[in-house]
Amino acid sequence: MKRIILALSLPLLFMPLTSHALSLEEGLQVVARSGRDVTIARSDESVAREAVALARAPWLPFVDVYGRETWLQYKPEARFGTQIVPTAQDYFITYGVRATQMLYDFGKTSSSIDAAKFGLKAREVDTLRVRNQAALDFITSYLDLLEAEKLLLVASDEVKQYDAHKKDAEARYSAGVVTRNEVLQADVTLSDSRQRHLTADNLRSFRASKLNSLLMRPLNEPIQPEEFTKTPSAGITLEEAWTNAEAESPELKEVDAGIQAKEASLRSTQAEFLPNFYVSGGYEYQENQYMVHPRNWSLIAGVNINLFSGGATSARTSIGRSELDSLRAGRDKLADGVRLGVKAAYLDLQSSAQKIEVTKTAVEQADENLRLQQLRYQEGVGTSLEVLDAVNLLSAAQTNSWKAHYGFERAEANLLHAMGRDLANVYVK
Repeated sequence: MKRIILALSLPLLFMPLTSHALSLEEGLQVVARSGRDVTIARSDESVAREAVALARAPWLPFVDVYGRETWLQYKPEARFGTQIVPTAQDYFITYGVRATQMLYDFGKTSSSIDAAKFGLKAREVDTLRVRNQAALDFITSYLDLLEAEKLLLVASDEVKQYDAHKKDAEARYSAGVVTRNEVLQADVTLSDSRQRHLTADNLRSFRASKLNSLLMRPLNEPIQPEEFTKTPSAGITLEEAWTNAEAESPELKEVDAGIQAKEASLRSTQAEFLPNFYVSGGYEYQENQYMVHPRNWSLIAGVNINLFSGGATSARTSIGRSELDSLRAGRDKLADGVRLGVKAAYLDLQSSAQKIEVTKTAVEQADENLRLQQLRYQEGVGTSLEVLDAVNLLSAAQTNSWKAHYGFERAEANLLHAMGRDLANVYVK
């Protein structure tokens, strides 16, 4: 039985690994949901969420339970005329509980809570920004792999064309029609073409590993991307792209939340100049034989006013105002940068579309040129060098065509990203 199982298992060990067919939508969902950068951003978001809870803490009572032992060198005593009366032991134990509740601090705590909430909002927006950047990186890598596969096919076709021409040259040399030089030219050109094919194969392998890395899979795991035809940028004008970017840009939203958080933080700092009203109460027991009431309850209502803190509050206020001015100026600069980024991506998309049309015509012309040069060579009218040049021209035209095609796809993804569109949902079927 073991021999039978081994015999059946051996063929499986030598079967080639099958590539995993991966759609763009499937990969985007993986990266946007559990990508490494997204996971880190969500951890930072959790920290900001806890900061909100921390800012709320002053609104809740502070409760302390304490216990202490006291040793005195002299027993406490009081003088009443000529009589000295002890008031406490020279050693005693005290324990109790005390709760303190802040009543009103003129907006200091509420402003701190607002600042923490806006800080959380900024982290949430940053998570969306990181998620969208991760989606763009994946789309770019996905398109890079598709492009590498097409370039590998071009390189394979080029090798076949040169190999076929070499055989034609050898046949004509054997027939005494051409010289040995033409065979040598074909052989050298074929060798160069095979090296380019190897380079293209290595490029495809590297880009596949990069895509696997983004998907958190083993780098050498076979992967096969699927083509897609979705064009979500169709019909978008530059003005529409600008409007969308100003409304949806995560960078602008994050800065806006940061400005609001800084404004709230500044109000909280300024409130330190104002009084803080509180109430405190508790229970205490002291083991002291001289005390009439060792057990006692207490209630205290009080106010704290910061008259002078060494200039720390004033300094923090000045720092906060300067930081706020910097954020507002930076926001204006960022808005211009977003608009410039959108325009650059839009122009790149337009030029990429034009390149597709130009290279399409070039491929048709190069293909026809090769056909004619091969006929001329077979009829003894053309030369070997003309055929080799024609093959080279066709390979260059096909390479440029595929680069233009996937360049358009990448430019489209860059434009949508610059507009602040959610790429993980835009490319959903």
